[in-house]
Amino acid sequence: MAEQEEDFSSLPLPDRFTHKNWKVRKQGYEDAAKTFETTPDESDPAFRPFLQDSGLWKGAVTDSNVAAQQDGINALCAFLKFGGQDACRRSRTVTIVPIVEKGLSSTRAATKQSALEALLLYIELDKPEPIIDDLLPSLSNKQPKIIAATLAALTAIVHAYGVKIIDPKPVLKALPKVFGHADKNVRAEAQNLAVELYRWLREAMKTLFWNELKPVQQQDLEKLFEAVKQEPPPKQERLLRSQQAVEAVSSTAQEDRDAEAEAEDDQPGNVDAFDLAEPVDVLSKVPADFHEKMASTKWKDRKEALDAFFAAANTDRIKDGHFEDIVALLAKSMKDANIAVVTVAANCIECLAKGLRHGFAKYRGRTMPPIMERLKEKKQSVADALGAALDAVFASTGLSECLEDILEFLKHKNPQVKAETLKFLIRCLKTTREAPSKTEVKLIAETANKLLTDSSEPTRAGGAEVLGTVMKIMGDRAMGPYLDGLDDIRKTKIKEYCDAAEVKAKDKPKPVAPPPKAAPPAQRKTITKKAAPSAKKPAPPPSIYAQEKQSPQSKPPASKLSAPRSLVPPSKPGLQAPKKISGP
Repeated sequence: MAEQEEDFSSLPLPDRFTHKNWKVRKQGYEDAAKTFETTPDESDPAFRPFLQDSGLWKGAVTDSNVAAQQDGINALCAFLKFGGQDACRRSRTVTIVPIVEKGLSSTRAATKQSALEALLLYIELDKPEPIIDDLLPSLSNKQPKIIAATLAALTAIVHAYGVKIIDPKPVLKALPKVFGHADKNVRAEAQNLAVELYRWLREAMKTLFWNELKPVQQQDLEKLFEAVKQEPPPKQERLLRSQQAVEAVSSTAQEDRDAEAEAEDDQPGNVDAFDLAEPVDVLSKVPADFHEKMASTKWKDRKEALDAFFAAANTDRIKDGHFEDIVALLAKSMKDANIAVVTVAANCIECLAKGLRHGFAKYRGRTMPPIMERLKEKKQSVADALGAALDAVFASTGLSECLEDILEFLKHKNPQVKAETLKFLIRCLKTTREAPSKTEVKLIAETANKLLTDSSEPTRAGGAEVLGTVMKIMGDRAMGPYLDGLDDIRKTKIKEYCDAAEVKAKDKPKPVAPPPKAAPPAQRKTITKKAAPSAKKPAPPPSIYAQEKQSPQSKPPASKLSAPRSLVPPSKPGLQAPKKISGP
């Protein structure tokens, strides 16, 4: 037996991987893992045979002996871990499906864990899309245990990398089918995956699959979601190899990521329904008699047309198209005598702005002024609808685009319009992600300072809140010049609003670092001054060869006396002598 073992160990690793004896294969897998672990880098010759023949790994992953299979998958993990991206790309096309069918569904816990680790390594080394694409078809497998194992693997993958790395759309679209599976283990794993996705996406995930579930399934999931709502937002636990490289360069990379995560919205993963939803062609759903009813003299007809459009436009994402005519009718409806028509029209504008996002920016100028003009309505339901429409329009553009109209309406004669516009400005300042420019800060501060002396107390308070919110964004120092002339009571009020304000934008004055750039020009000036006198000596810059050419002509430098020589004819005596002789 000892002689046989010696003979087997002397065989090349690829031959041992394909040996008929399972013990030889098992020992070959173990030795391969040890060999990979001791390689100095990814270009070591030990990886070459397995890169050239990736089919060796398919046999290792699907080894008929469960003990050898476990070591085979362990060897694959070592191959990936130490072989790098090339090892990943060369082998994944032949290993993912066998890992799912033979590894994840194994009766051995250690084999399952190694199979999952292999999948995580494949994602870590390159990108997740090829792995997810190979996993999803297994959800239609005839064997329930393979479906359940695949769902469990997807849950672990999302848990480790998060939805910023793993695109949740394909997974969410596949969920309804597995929720209706006859096997209880499959349904249980589907619930676990849904809960994991909810940890990252929250309510936004419902846009893709929720309506395809049965009410009972929805109720069961809602109960599970309630427990998740109390948990803190999740964070990526496992880094891609590319992220690890960045972290190796900067030891503070993890701290930076944590700071960025805290600065983001409370929504885990910063994903909303718009990012996940498919665009809906709303224009094709507009009733044929929409324009005819909007031109009717009866307010019920106009409201009925707007209700029909609202039903079509009330979706998470709208396909971009030519909405000019519809937007013009909605803007015109802001002047309608019937407040019910005005309210529904505002709701329609809100849906369009939310569904088109940046695609609605071109309609801002046609919709915002009419809406703000209608803010004179004192009925709260109408004011709320108008305010929501303004917020949606602002979200599709930005503070710079909207500021001119806002400041203009703050001068409005109607106190109600002024008050509601002031509230809108405060909301804009709190939700904008870009700090206003110095010019914009000046315009806002000057306008707000005037409001501090308004006859209406809510307007005075609103002016103070505007200044406090801007101070929160720009800092005390930037706002100091605009508060100098105010009394202590107003300054205290503004400071209170500043402390209480929650903003998303922060001014970044640090880029004011051109002074170091000013130093190099000074050096250039000194160089040019020194180079000026030496400009008469172009000879030194050339190479040694140029200097060698000049050395035999060392007489020309002495030609500083060339001018006197030009005056003395004997410089060429050999030519002039014959002339003198020929003369007599």
